[in-house]
Amino acid sequence: MEMTRRAFLGSGSASLMAAAETRPNVLMILADQFRYDCLGANGNRIIRTPNLDRLAAGAANFERAFVQAPVCVPSRVSLLTGRYPHSHKNRVNYTPCDAREVFLQRMLHDIGYQTGSVGKLHYWPPTAEHARSTGFDQVQLDDGHGALDKYSDYVKWRNQHDPNARTPYLATAPKGKNPFRGAIPYEFTPVHWTGEESCRMLREFAATPRPFFLHCSFFKPHAPYTVPEPYDTMFDDVEIPLPKPVSLEDIQKLPLPVQRLILRGKPVYDMDRRRLEWIYRSYYASVAMVDREIGRILDELDRSGRARDTIVIFGTDHGDQLLEHGLEGKNLFFEASVHVPLLVRAPGRIEPGKRRDLTEVIDVMPSVLDMCGVPISKHIQGRRFGPREMVFSENIIPEIITGGKSDFYFVPGEGVKGIRHPDAKMVRTDRWKLTHYPGHGGELYDLQNDPGEERNLYTDPAHKSTVSDLKAALLDWLITADENDQIAEHWMVG
Repeated sequence: MEMTRRAFLGSGSASLMAAAETRPNVLMILADQFRYDCLGANGNRIIRTPNLDRLAAGAANFERAFVQAPVCVPSRVSLLTGRYPHSHKNRVNYTPCDAREVFLQRMLHDIGYQTGSVGKLHYWPPTAEHARSTGFDQVQLDDGHGALDKYSDYVKWRNQHDPNARTPYLATAPKGKNPFRGAIPYEFTPVHWTGEESCRMLREFAATPRPFFLHCSFFKPHAPYTVPEPYDTMFDDVEIPLPKPVSLEDIQKLPLPVQRLILRGKPVYDMDRRRLEWIYRSYYASVAMVDREIGRILDELDRSGRARDTIVIFGTDHGDQLLEHGLEGKNLFFEASVHVPLLVRAPGRIEPGKRRDLTEVIDVMPSVLDMCGVPISKHIQGRRFGPREMVFSENIIPEIITGGKSDFYFVPGEGVKGIRHPDAKMVRTDRWKLTHYPGHGGELYDLQNDPGEERNLYTDPAHKSTVSDLKAALLDWLITADENDQIAEHWMVG
């Protein structure tokens, strides 16, 4: 991949910078591990998301958007580079990205944008200095991992302002109906801090005529499910539909890499249903917390007078299984993990309304560049928003997770936990979803007749041609995606 910063600067950015003040601002708001079906605007009649619903009312709501990796770091890098995980190669959490990758913040910074980030970035190394090297002018970090608290601006702020800062920010109260009731007040939570800092940075940016790119990233509703008062009681008496229970026998029917992931550590597929109810209530409450802060950010944007010339994006890095198919978390290719909310409000640039076209999240970056009048590099693999016949995703399954009691290492020549080749791929069309696990078969789901993905048709002779066609589509994708990186345009001699 050759689109270095030097190459970008030599591609006409001087003239682009001269016109910077006429370009739209970009406000990108992310929430971590946010399910598609946990928005009122997407049909959930229980959840409380009035501010996101307000945003959706004036936005293009991409109802069938899919991430290119159902795990944090690979997905976030794909979003901001417009490139597939197998191309940017940042496939594992807490590992560095190739320094040659060019992020959206760098491209906008280099044509005169003010750039800033608040909250979770999930870069490695996890420092503000490194984040600034990717193109951010200002950085306020909080990755939400205890081992990284020494880098957290939220933790530094809380130590200065909370008289009870010695209480861990994810601690639960000793007593309470909700077992996930938080021990610290709402005003000292990471969610509130992220909202507060985002509003402050937005005010600062909006006070100048230069356009801005502001990246606001909330750790919630990602687990742990800790929620402070009064959110801990918000859904006390609400009956939230739970996923159907699955048995060990059900899990053992799945491809071996999927089994290894679901059954790693201490499996929770047979979790007590009462506890699962509280997990759902607390997850919904976490969504409500994030929605509250997003409302404050949108109000701040309105007060600034810059809303009409600001592209507002709401999205996430992946969904959450919440025990669907026996898994807590993500990493698999089931709809709950890969199908995500995506809202884009761009007055005068994108028509509001619901869009049913298949969309890949890597299409966000080139679409933003296009709306900002920035040339789209030939190395960007996403497209301007528009219909796709199929979407792709990929992940290391089982996930590489190490440290503490986790020992899912990748050993060259051996793989992960007996899975010699853990790099799995997915292709999804309007009707079909195929997943491929090298050496371990795959899954084929008829999403029109089996939206819950319960009947694997991969080995059904009646669907042999469908499997063959979709495998061919995966092969074509893998061959062609990196074409512009790998094929030189001409000889270096005459």
